Amino acid sequence: MYLEKIDSPADLKKLDRSLLPKVAEEIRELIIRTVAKTGGHLASNLGTVELTLALHYVYDSPTDKILWDVGHQAYAHKIVTGRRDRFSSLRQESGLSGFTRRDESPHDPFGAAHAGTALSAAVGMAEARALTGEQYRVVAVVGDGALTSGLSWEGLNQAGELKRDILVVLNDNTMSISPNVGAVSAYLNRVLTGRLVTRVRTGSHQLLGQIPMVGPRVADMAKRMEEMAKGLVTSGVLFEELGFTYVGPIDGHNLDHLLTTLDNVAELKGPVLLHVVTTKGKGYAPAEGDAVKWHGAAPFEVETGTFKKKVAPMSYTEAFAQALIRLADEDDRIVAITAAMAEGTGLVKFQKAHPTRFFDVGIAEQHAIVFAAGLAAQGFRPVAAIYSTFLQRGYDQVVHDVCLQRLPVVFAMDRAGIVWDDGPTHQGLYDLAFLRTLPNMIILAPKDENDMQHCLKTALICDGPAAVRYPRGAGYGVPIEQEARAYPLGTAELLRNGDDVLLLPLGTLVQPALEAADRLAQAGISAAVINPRFVKPLDRVLIPEAARRVGRVLTVEEHMLAGGFGSAVLELFEELHLGGIQVTRLGIPDVLVEQGTQASMRARYGLTTERIQAAAEALVKVPRLEPRRGESAA
Repeated sequence: MYLEKIDSPADLKKLDRSLLPKVAEEIRELIIRTVAKTGGHLASNLGTVELTLALHYVYDSPTDKILWDVGHQAYAHKIVTGRRDRFSSLRQESGLSGFTRRDESPHDPFGAAHAGTALSAAVGMAEARALTGEQYRVVAVVGDGALTSGLSWEGLNQAGELKRDILVVLNDNTMSISPNVGAVSAYLNRVLTGRLVTRVRTGSHQLLGQIPMVGPRVADMAKRMEEMAKGLVTSGVLFEELGFTYVGPIDGHNLDHLLTTLDNVAELKGPVLLHVVTTKGKGYAPAEGDAVKWHGAAPFEVETGTFKKKVAPMSYTEAFAQALIRLADEDDRIVAITAAMAEGTGLVKFQKAHPTRFFDVGIAEQHAIVFAAGLAAQGFRPVAAIYSTFLQRGYDQVVHDVCLQRLPVVFAMDRAGIVWDDGPTHQGLYDLAFLRTLPNMIILAPKDENDMQHCLKTALICDGPAAVRYPRGAGYGVPIEQEARAYPLGTAELLRNGDDVLLLPLGTLVQPALEAADRLAQAGISAAVINPRFVKPLDRVLIPEAARRVGRVLTVEEHMLAGGFGSAVLELFEELHLGGIQVTRLGIPDVLVEQGTQASMRARYGLTTERIQAAAEALVKVPRLEPRRGESAA
């Protein structure tokens, strides 16, 4: 076991180059064995093992800065930079992050979990080096999927202009999370689709295949060489025009070629782009066969490649997908848009049902939103299904291109709330705060998987922008009604009457609040429960009347307390001059929520039946406030 002796890149450099393929095998075995238990990004990491070893063999991290775009291709990097012994804690509470983090290791010069950031950060580091006179090399490893991100091209543009020494490694595996789309992806493959090349290729393969005994093998070899030749002919032209020295493409799994090429390009001046061709899932047959399925893998059986799935109710993502398909069946104006997350958002099923009304724009959230706005301006009803954490990337477009023009774009914000093992970069805990301030925006939160269809239909009939937020994971197993119905704008739902305390739980916290109300009743406390449905606009009749009557209000939300639902309730009370109301808010304080299970994190921040009950009991013990002069208590 050579890997046991590697606690740093310096240890790796002590090995003879001939031993590195064996190290690669051991790293793959460790990654597969670990992800089988913890879950994680498998296919992308199996594809970068040799590239990682070559980079750390040639470059001197942490003095040299090696940046990994997205970060979910950096497991091998973690293993050889002193984190091997902790690798079993990957994506677990208090364990290693699934992405690069500056506070985790000096070998992570830049944190990354959203695609497209490495190039801009690398250009910044190269310029900082010029300003300080320091001596270090800068490398950015960028997947071809990240090149659908506009930010990547902005970084490439400035890198070509500044002419600083920087190496960009283009990890070309032809796949991001969903299959790559757009002109950039097509450009990297165009040489193989030309009419002349196609004729030559077909004729050559037929001729080679007829050679006795060895024909098929030679033909297969020729096909592989042809793939390598595609970038040699045309792919580099684009990058050369941007000011880069283009090198490649080379086989990203051939360590001899990688090491020799990296040694050579390290001597080149100015920006260099090294085009490396890799295979996602390399070394594990199930992952090689289906890179999309094995991108973000749940725990699985290594021997069989079967996932360890638990029996669970329908997920909110599934409920959204089913509802959208049914609604689109009835209204041909409805179109669906994703930013390279067709699988994660459930829109793969919509694509099969309505292929001409499905659009995957690649890792380009800003474009997705303006594209949706353009469709809406022409009478369509676009639904942009974007994770809460990724919608942040298109905030200006939500403001400038959707809200200011009052265009009927629906934002389906999957993964809103706590998103467990991906950690702080993926928690959907800010969307209410950044959307609630926008004029014309309507925000809904379904209480369960059945309510999803009603909230979605409500959003679709609005004459302006609307957002529906819902969490990752399973619902409560409630029956799904056959037909969706729209709610009157800004109307809440009284679920339980009571006299001692009013519970205002948002979205999927309605069920725990109802359970807490049952427990409170057993303790002699009468709790009213209202499902707000709308965060904006809030119900200006039901909620204020109940608050006046009860005098004590507990809001509960899976969102930051700053600017969230509880803040909206307080603002409503102030606007209506309601006095004499004691308010307690449960939610996420001013902290970064780390990785951990949803159950664990919800318990930590008071978002469970038990904690809601305890907070309500404490609130009931507080004497009712008397309204100040000038305030209304009635």
